[in-house]
Amino acid sequence: MAKEKGQRLIANNKKAYHDYFIEEKIEAGIELVGTEVKSCRMGKCSIKEAFIRVERGEMFVYGMHISPYEKGNIFNRDPLRVRKLLLHKSEIRKLEGQVAQKGYTLVPLTVHFSNSRIKVDIGLAKGKKLFDKRQSIAKKDMRREAEREFKQTGIRV
Repeated sequence: MAKEKGQRLIANNKKAYHDYFIEEKIEAGIELVGTEVKSCRMGKCSIKEAFIRVERGEMFVYGMHISPYEKGNIFNRDPLRVRKLLLHKSEIRKLEGQVAQKGYTLVPLTVHFSNSRIKVDIGLAKGKKLFDKRQSIAKKDMRREAEREFKQTGIRV
């Protein structure tokens, strides 16, 4: 009987939350080769500069960096190669229609293990303006200050 392992985070895209309003999240599989999976198990993955495009009815992630596996020698692939995302056609068509609207884009938010399979959380995002970024930073600062004050007085939120 298989033991449930849950989810383990491999990579997180904090920059996406800073630069975009995330409207919707979808979990997708990703097509990888063996040495890339081994490298991901070691945590050698980055999605900071990654973005997603829909081409010919398929979704691809660009700019996702998976470092070459140390013991992979000739089986290692290009670390920045384009990788295919695995979704149902209806989901791809729905996202493609939403991205066609002005201002929307698809960004990878996290890469994680879900029961020994590597998954990517995709966010349907709308770009923030400079004043929106300033507002979100101000809100975070106010929340931190309030938590600091509560911590000093001994009251927990």
